Amino acid sequence: MGISTPARPTTFTVPYARMGSQLDEREVGIVREVMASGQTLSQGLWRDRFEERFREHVGTRHAFSVTSGTVALELAIHLLDLEPGDEVITTPQTYQATIQPLLNYDVTVRFADVLPTSLNIDPDRIAELITPRTKAIVLVHYAGLPAQMDEIMALAERHGIVVVEDAAHALGTVYRGRPAGQLGHIATFSFHSSKNITTLGEGGMITFDRDDWADRLDRLRGNESDAVFVPSDQTFGPFSQPPAGVLYPGRAYTHECTEFRRAGTNATLSEPAAAVGLVQLDKLPELVARRQAIAARLTEALTRFDGVRVPEVPADVVHPYHLFTFFVEPGSGIERDALLRRLGEDGVETYLRYFPLHLLPEWRAQGHGYGECPVAERLWFEQHMNLPCHPSLTMTQTEHLADALTRALTALSR
Repeated sequence: MGISTPARPTTFTVPYARMGSQLDEREVGIVREVMASGQTLSQGLWRDRFEERFREHVGTRHAFSVTSGTVALELAIHLLDLEPGDEVITTPQTYQATIQPLLNYDVTVRFADVLPTSLNIDPDRIAELITPRTKAIVLVHYAGLPAQMDEIMALAERHGIVVVEDAAHALGTVYRGRPAGQLGHIATFSFHSSKNITTLGEGGMITFDRDDWADRLDRLRGNESDAVFVPSDQTFGPFSQPPAGVLYPGRAYTHECTEFRRAGTNATLSEPAAAVGLVQLDKLPELVARRQAIAARLTEALTRFDGVRVPEVPADVVHPYHLFTFFVEPGSGIERDALLRRLGEDGVETYLRYFPLHLLPEWRAQGHGYGECPVAERLWFEQHMNLPCHPSLTMTQTEHLADALTRALTALSR
């Protein structure tokens, strides 16, 4: 696409996010406290505290921490109990991890195109793709701007469909008075180093209200099988029950397995990571406020020019700006790739997020291809851009970014 150029610097004045949050002595202190406590570093009180605080923040009955946002998605999709021939509707405009687990199932994935105003999944396109075999909708709140959840949940209720929120961008998002994570039937969060908070580089959370899912998920992340167990009087070995004080697998002597779904895995978030998550969750308002301030400065610079537009944020939405996205209008005379080049030459690192998923090789092998989602394709290849927007940007870097954007648009608008 002609985006790169020999003049592009290797060290940027304004780097794209390597760290989406900020760490200071508060995180160092809590890790020191955990390490000095002499308590377990796995499955202890810090994990319990982090999950309790997260439940309170999101407003769901259950919150289960895991080792990454990708693992959270994998386990959430497992809970859908997909069967051969089922269909899942999803968005093409997200990170590949959102739907990657679906490649492991004998299901039909249908990509619903996105709204040109937000890059979120289009409810009208969802409605067109629903069939009697539709089992789930998997969506993302792109950049932290929430999808049109009232319309989507109404469709889901009408057709008996489960909605999975990938809220990796959306910690701090509020939609019509409700936080992301309680808007669908099940939600996943990422605490990767680049996200709105981090748990020492990796981590994730799954939130929902269903008690039956809670029982299954707790077993799965703890290296137990997701299966149906029934009480049994059968005994074997030299004793019917181990002596008092002897630890042993609880169901080994007391239950039989009548249905096996899948093997569990060790997806336990460590105690130091969970403790850092608690501190980071407390800092979330200030981290979001910093992102919003940067976004406001960039929006101010962009609104001086015709030919570019910024997604509108409805009055009843809180946008945490995990990403700052804007669009070059078709017919404006401004070439998107030329704008990318100029910013790079001026010390600004940019990133196009994300390549339309239906065009990745593994999804083309499933029968998907160019032309399937024309809005997402047109926007990605010609119009949309992401600018650095993260709390680690200094005021000097933010001003350099706004000035570089102004210089580039001024030159290209002539």
